[in-house]
Amino acid sequence: MSSQLAVPVDEHDHVIGPIDAPVTLVEYGDYQCSDCKAAMAIMRDVQRALGDHVRIVFRHFPLQRTHPYALGAAVAAEAAADQGRFWEYHDRLFQRQPELDRPDLIAYAIAIGLDHRAFEAALDDPALADRVTADFRGGVRSDVNGTPTLYINGARYDGLLTFEGIVGAIEGAM
Repeated sequence: MSSQLAVPVDEHDHVIGPIDAPVTLVEYGDYQCSDCKAAMAIMRDVQRALGDHVRIVFRHFPLQRTHPYALGAAVAAEAAADQGRFWEYHDRLFQRQPELDRPDLIAYAIAIGLDHRAFEAALDDPALADRVTADFRGGVRSDVNGTPTLYINGARYDGLLTFEGIVGAIEGAM
């Protein structure tokens, strides 16, 4: 029996694609995870190939024991989200992995044109860390135990993390 997504997608999630897409793909990821970096490229290809037939959601699941910079990177992504630039910053974090210490995070904010003073202040905002923690707890409730973990229309996807495998599963869910 496969695991089910315990926390439904809502307005607090980071979403690409139409709200009424027939398929929702939720990824629990970690910015310091090399497999998540590879998955990011696949998700972009899936998005381009399927267009309005899929909406993609990213949720934070920083594995702090093995990835000491993952939590800070997730909080930084939330700080970018507060300025309306989550996805651009998200992509930058994966592109620049493994360079994820605080000066790097601030440099990326400057590079994409964020208000770096507001961004830097937000890095210490406990509310942003709470958002990341809420995603993590939702992942635990959904039986996430590693990254990346994907759910397609609420059902855990345990197939190959390839474009073909994911597209096939999505097409099967339509």
